[in-house]
Amino acid sequence: MKTLLFIGSVYNLGFGLFHLCFWKIFRWKEDLAKLGGLNRAIVPVLNIHLTYVLFVFAFLSAVYPESLLQYSLGRAVLGGISLFWFGRAVNQILFFQFQNLVSKIMFAIFLAGGLIYLIPALGG
Repeated sequence: MKTLLFIGSVYNLGFGLFHLCFWKIFRWKEDLAKLGGLNRAIVPVLNIHLTYVLFVFAFLSAVYPESLLQYSLGRAVLGGISLFWFGRAVNQILFFQFQNLVSKIMFAIFLAGGLIYLIPALGG
């Protein structure tokens, strides 16, 4: 189970780093300028805080695997992380219409994230 949590740590760290690149990848400076002030602010603020959450998931998984696996609170945290990724998989279908190969691959990757944390949450 510790191996799954290590994999989960790398997984979340990777997505956190990916989110830090969103400004450049998605040309937010240009695209967000087209939005009204409030919406222009909300998108990067949400992204910054989502990045923080992903780094916290990575940190907890890497530094506290025993606590996450041995205690009921730790298993609840693992269950919460699992639901986070399963929810992201559902959102992939709802918001990206699941029409192209990239969307389907991302759906599978998010499902994998949910499973990485569900297995240890349930006790393996």
